[in-house]
Amino acid sequence: MDDDFDLVTGTCSDEPRLDLLTHTEARETVELLQVLEQLAPDGHGQAAGQLAADLARRLPAP
Repeated sequence: MDDDFDLVTGTCSDEPRLDLLTHTEARETVELLQVLEQLAPDGHGQAAGQLAADLARRLPAP
């Protein structure tokens, strides 16, 4: 083994892991981001709109 690298070790919980977001939660998040975009017409909502679009492209078709 190369002396320049140390092994990374750790422990993981045995508890079941939940999905980051369910499909329903993800769709609701996209809708809320779109509302946020509309509430900031001065251009500050553009980031919310871009994030909504990026997330929407990753979701499976309903």
